[in-house]
Amino acid sequence: MNGVWAAVPVKAFAGAKQRLGSVLTPAQRQALAAAMLEDVLTALAAAPLAGIVVNTLDPSAAALARAYGAEVISDDAASGHTGAVAAMGRWLIAAGRPAMLALPGDIPRVTAAEIATLCAAAGPAPSFAIAPARDERGSNAVLLAPPASVPLRFGEDSFFPHLDASRRVGIMPKVVPLPGIGLDIDTPEDLDLLRRGTPERRGHVDRVLAVLPPATRRT
Repeated sequence: MNGVWAAVPVKAFAGAKQRLGSVLTPAQRQALAAAMLEDVLTALAAAPLAGIVVNTLDPSAAALARAYGAEVISDDAASGHTGAVAAMGRWLIAAGRPAMLALPGDIPRVTAAEIATLCAAAGPAPSFAIAPARDERGSNAVLLAPPASVPLRFGEDSFFPHLDASRRVGIMPKVVPLPGIGLDIDTPEDLDLLRRGTPERRGHVDRVLAVLPPATRRT
């Protein structure tokens, strides 16, 4: 699909990933969040997309996004994932953009090839394609054409409700499981999977992981 814009909501790095607080210090969590975002932006910049928009209030995240050629907005950035994505959808509609790929900044194993696969699967508008989290509970990447064609409500159990929401507006959803997109990093278990899945060191997140302790409880 042509004309797809990536839409990435980003919370403040300070205080990020608090569910990892049992294994990482605040400074380590902040470094991890920044590195994961940079790996996501690296994949997006290499993918066949029309553009990238990042919604954030964090100055460091905004500077990082602009370094990768992204547009930066802050509309409803503090209202949670759903509100931030909705604001980017409105921004894209106002700019005349035909499609939105909403994805988070904490899926560091996403690749440009996976993004291309999801875009190709979406088909012509109106369309809705989704790449679920590895446990098929969360919605890790959602492609909508037009950008507000399906009402979105993100959360830990949003995948099946999003499929239902798409059907209710008359769009047959396309489910595209993708391992890189599927691994979002929220818990110590996720962190262990991130380590075990890539014995070779690659990407910004791996340089951070190399100096982090194993994901065991801090004392």
